[in-house]
Amino acid sequence: MGQLNIKDDALIAEAKELAALLGTSTTAALREAVHERLLREKAGRESERKRRYDAIMAIAERSWKLFPPGTSSDHSDLYDENGLPK
Repeated sequence: MGQLNIKDDALIAEAKELAALLGTSTTAALREAVHERLLREKAGRESERKRRYDAIMAIAERSWKLFPPGTSSDHSDLYDENGLPK
């Protein structure tokens, strides 16, 4: 894999400080920090996706009750066997 060339002095200093606190190398400290952030971001996005899905399903649950009994999305009476309008 390729290299990462960091030219941000503040980031380098913070990475070294984190490594010293963790008692590890700068690379290992950065690996752990990026990994932890990546996990948080993925979890947050999955949580948001589930929230949206649940909201859509709640709308569907409420809306189906608004249709009269016997209503169907089958429109086969409007089309012939080739899918063309009758």
